[in-house]
Amino acid sequence: MDEQIRNALKGKEVVIDITTTGRRSGQSRRVEIWFHNIDGRIIITGTPGPRSWLANLAVNPKFTFHLKGTVRADLPARARLITDPDERRAIMSAPETGWYRDQVGGIEPLAKGSPMLEVEFTD
Repeated sequence: MDEQIRNALKGKEVVIDITTTGRRSGQSRRVEIWFHNIDGRIIITGTPGPRSWLANLAVNPKFTFHLKGTVRADLPARARLITDPDERRAIMSAPETGWYRDQVGGIEPLAKGSPMLEVEFTD
């Protein structure tokens, strides 16, 4: 991974696209989403509720992480769904996820119901 990409992943520009494979159709599905760099880990999360992209990744964890800000790159990746309650609370306690806390009124609703995964980049 080159230096420009590493710098882009530091989280200054958080809006990206991801392309998943549809769990039923097998077709590519592209969606705009935010990511966060939390202690060097690339995390995708959101407010509580079901997401098609998360259901797709639960069946096929391979996806493409599309940087689309000042740096543009299509990065092959793998999703690691985060299910451990303590890990989920820690992520939702991080300063980077404060916006979500403001939206739902605290950590517990987020830890219980938010989509959450760690991005593992592959070659």
